[in-house]
Amino acid sequence: MNPNSFSRRRAALATLATAAAAAFPLLAQAQAPDAWPTKPVKLIVPFTAGGPTDTVARLIALQLQAIWKQPVIVDYKPGAGTTVGINAVAKSPADGYTLGMAISAFTINPSLMPNMPYDTLKDIVGVSQVAQAHFGLFAHPSLPANTMPELIAYARQNPDKLSYATPGAGTGTHLAGEMLSHMANIKMVHVPYKGSAPAQQDVIGGRVPLLFDVLFSSMPFVKDGRMKVIAISSPNRAASNPEIPLIQDTVPGFNAMSFIGVVAPAGMPPALLRKISADIGQAVRSQEVTSRMAQLGMEPVGSTSEQYNAAIRSEIDKWSRVIKTSGIKLD
Repeated sequence: MNPNSFSRRRAALATLATAAAAAFPLLAQAQAPDAWPTKPVKLIVPFTAGGPTDTVARLIALQLQAIWKQPVIVDYKPGAGTTVGINAVAKSPADGYTLGMAISAFTINPSLMPNMPYDTLKDIVGVSQVAQAHFGLFAHPSLPANTMPELIAYARQNPDKLSYATPGAGTGTHLAGEMLSHMANIKMVHVPYKGSAPAQQDVIGGRVPLLFDVLFSSMPFVKDGRMKVIAISSPNRAASNPEIPLIQDTVPGFNAMSFIGVVAPAGMPPALLRKISADIGQAVRSQEVTSRMAQLGMEPVGSTSEQYNAAIRSEIDKWSRVIKTSGIKLD
């Protein structure tokens, strides 16, 4: 062999060996998630401080700090129906150090907002669904309907005279009302408010006969007699109020719930994703978190990443059909 060729080959092999050695720590880190985290983790909440999602985020952050032995910093990035906060997650490195809280708007926005700054299914990965909450259909006590069959019959006898309040246009409660109108073949007028409180007050005052709201938010008014609850929109009865019937008992296939989950930038190493998902599940199942969720009217979940991503795709498809059928557009 030519001495010069041998020298060149030896130099090339040495270069490859050096590159492999330099890459080994990164490879080892990707394959050994137990070494993670080595610095604080950021948990983005796409709202201002306060409210049930923030409460859940802070509960989980405290549990994860104990598991990870690193600070978990709750970072508030409100705006644009949660897209500001979720976009910050999508644009972050997929190294596990930036996570985000997602609610039902996460699966509604792709069909409602034509110019989103991220692709929900390509730029974001679901880590774990942490909780679910029920939507309730409430009414003023004077409404001459106490059950879903009676309500549907009343709506058909009084077309366009039945209206329902919600905490806002484009919310899960709004879409639940539109889905009910379509699936039950009735006509109801949507009256959006800026939050649950003003919507509740107008129903209590008799200015709007119906209300779609998160169950735990309006149940206190049922208990003091200022509203009545007709049914809930979930596929299963609420653990907190098992006596309340389901809309789907009368309208087969009806299913609308509020989901809260943790998401991350797409592209995270699978082993690291599994670790973070498992740790969040452990946090969600802790006594501190489950008991506080019960007080908030939520049910803990703590799913795997695969289960949460399947739910995300299913919810996007469902709400896309509802939005297309009803022609909902945000002003």
